[in-house]
Amino acid sequence: MEHTPLVVMGVSGSGKSTVGAALAQRMRVPFADADDFHPPANIAKMTAGTPLDDHDRHPWLEAIGAWLAEHPQGGVMSCSALKRKYRDQLRHHAHRTVFLLLHGTPEVIRKRQASRPGHFMPASLLASQFATLETLAPDEAGISVDVDQSVDAIVDQYVRWAAESGR
Repeated sequence: MEHTPLVVMGVSGSGKSTVGAALAQRMRVPFADADDFHPPANIAKMTAGTPLDDHDRHPWLEAIGAWLAEHPQGGVMSCSALKRKYRDQLRHHAHRTVFLLLHGTPEVIRKRQASRPGHFMPASLLASQFATLETLAPDEAGISVDVDQSVDAIVDQYVRWAAESGR
């Protein structure tokens, strides 16, 4: 079965990588984590507790968009994609890309972040991520799913949505 490229998006700690990997396995398509596409300067900046700006994100999003374009029959990318313009930049490369927004309350996400030792995104940046997040607009192909449930339940919800919407 053919799938469209999928970006699992949300703030840090929402479960993008875990859900993305599970979805890719379920759909039998490649998986990539946007964290692996960051240049060293971006990682250093985030590790220091400094939020990235749009200038920092542009080449990173270009690399992610190129990966999505290389997987027109389906691939899953975990990527924050917090702003509409970032998602537009990704769609510029792969216009059929759909988005799965993993949403949750700051309390739920903080609890999830606390269980991730060694991740380069400090919990102190969570507030800036929530402030930046622009939820999916009605004209954007995608679905928003609450993260306060099991990974299997999230995957099942996306798979049902994708089947019903012909994605």
